[in-house]
Amino acid sequence: MGLITWIRDFLSGGIVTSKPVTEEEFYNAVAETCFRELAFYTTINMIANSISKCEFKTFKSNKEVKEKEYYRWNIEPNKNQNSSQFLHKLINQLYKENECLVIIEGEQFLVADNFTAKEYALRENTYSNVLVGDYSFQKTFQGKDVFYFKLSEQDMRKVTNAIYASYGKLLTYGMRTYQKSRGNKGILNYEAIKKGDEEARKAFDELMNVRFKKFFDSENAVLPLPKGYEYDDLGSKTYSNEGTRDIRAMMDDISDFTARAFGVPPALIRGDIAGIGDAMQSYLTFCIDPLIDMLQEEINRKRNGYVAFTKGTYLKIDARNIKHTDILDSATSIDKLIASGIYSINQMLDMLGELTIDEDWANQHFITKNYSTVEDLLNALGAEPPNTG
Repeated sequence: MGLITWIRDFLSGGIVTSKPVTEEEFYNAVAETCFRELAFYTTINMIANSISKCEFKTFKSNKEVKEKEYYRWNIEPNKNQNSSQFLHKLINQLYKENECLVIIEGEQFLVADNFTAKEYALRENTYSNVLVGDYSFQKTFQGKDVFYFKLSEQDMRKVTNAIYASYGKLLTYGMRTYQKSRGNKGILNYEAIKKGDEEARKAFDELMNVRFKKFFDSENAVLPLPKGYEYDDLGSKTYSNEGTRDIRAMMDDISDFTARAFGVPPALIRGDIAGIGDAMQSYLTFCIDPLIDMLQEEINRKRNGYVAFTKGTYLKIDARNIKHTDILDSATSIDKLIASGIYSINQMLDMLGELTIDEDWANQHFITKNYSTVEDLLNALGAEPPNTG
C-alpha cells in the first residue's frame, strides 16, 4: 500500500482500503485536516491558557492558606511538569476525548494518556490499563484515587467533525476553483500526426510535456511553435472572481463552528477588536466559569470530602487573573472597592499581582464617611428618624 493511500486512510479514521487516491485528493484531504486541527487547537489552547492563568486557592477553617496543596496545584503537580504544562495537558485531553483522568499517585497528580473505565451504579467506578507517557500502571485505581473529568454528555468534537465532513467539500471546491481561475488555458491547433511517424510523436510529446510547461512556469517567455501549430491563449477568458478572501472566509467559518461548539465567542478566535469587552465577558461566563465549576467540584469531593468541606477546608479556583488589569485605567474602581469596605488594601494588591504589605492596617477594611445609614444622617442633622413601625 502506497504512503499516500495509507495517510488517506489514517486521516479518514483508520479504515484501510485499497482504493487508489490521486495526488490532488491526497493534498485536499491533508489541507482539510490541517484547517480542522488548526481551528480545534486554536480554540483549546485559548481555553488552556485561560485556566493556567487561574489561581487555585486553598482554604482551611475558611481562611486562605498556602501549603502543600496550594503548591501542587499552582507550582508543581508532579516531578516532570509545572502547573501550566499540567493544566494544558489536562484541558487538551478533556476537549480532545471529552473526558480526562488524573491519577493521584503519592504526592503527584498525573494526567492519563489512556485508560479503561468500568462504571457502576451504586459504588465507585474503577479505572484500569492507565497509561501515562510510556509507562503503563498495572494496578486498578478506585474512584477515590483519581480525578475524573467529563466535559459534556455529548462529545462536541464528533459533532464538529461531522460538520467538517460536508463543509470541507465546499472548501476543497473553492480551492480548486481558485487554482483553475489562475491557471493557463488555451487551444492548440495542429496538423494530425501521420501514423507510424515516431519522430513527430516524440516532438509532439516534448512540446506538450516539457516546452509548454516551461513556458507556463516562466514569468517571461517565448515559445516557438513548429510549422502547422497555432496556439490561442484563453487565459483572460477563463479568469474567475473567486479569490483567496472567499477561501479565507470559509476557513473562518470552520473556526467559528469550533469556537461556538465549546462556548468561545468566534470574535476572540478571529482577533476582532470591536466588541472585545462583551466577547470576553461572554467567554468567561459561558465557557470558563462552567469549566472551573466542574474542576473545583471534582477536586473538592476527592481531596477534601464532606466533613472537611463543612469545616471550611476547600479549594477555590480564582479566574480574576484571566483578564489583564491596567492599574491606571482601574484606579477609580480600586478606590471605590477599598472606600466601600469590600476589599482591604492587601486584597487589592494581591488581586493586582503586587506584593502585599506586612502591616495590620493593610488587612483592615475601610469605609469612607460618605457611606452611612439614613438614621445616622438624620441624627447628625438633628431631625427625628422616620417611624418604621
